[in-house]
Amino acid sequence: MTTVCFACVQNAGRSQIAAALFNRLADPAKARAVSAGTKPGPRVHPEVVAVLREVGIDLGSSSPRLLTHELAATAHLMITMGCGDACPVVPGLVMLDWPIPDPAERPLDDVRRIRDEIRARVVALLQERGWAAA
Repeated sequence: MTTVCFACVQNAGRSQIAAALFNRLADPAKARAVSAGTKPGPRVHPEVVAVLREVGIDLGSSSPRLLTHELAATAHLMITMGCGDACPVVPGLVMLDWPIPDPAERPLDDVRRIRDEIRARVVALLQERGWAAA
């Protein structure tokens, strides 16, 4: 089982979207995703909850969590989205950066575009690595 950690600053937007979509689209026998942030916010952004609900994913009870060195060390791959140098460096951990805008306090149409961009990147990653659900 491969674990992918999606990380952003607040763990209230981009990384939550990415982990939720990844877990929806991945073969659960091959890979799973977790998400965390370097400075977790108090809650998942309401606009993120709304646009994920539109695609059948409920993040209403999700809470942001802190990206610790220990959590990062459980991952095989870390994908960062805006946390830059604040993300822990773990020897041997493959890291990718997805430059995606923060959805916080943006209009729903913008957040939908961000959701769809993240979905496209997740689908490409799953296909590239052979982790997509059948």
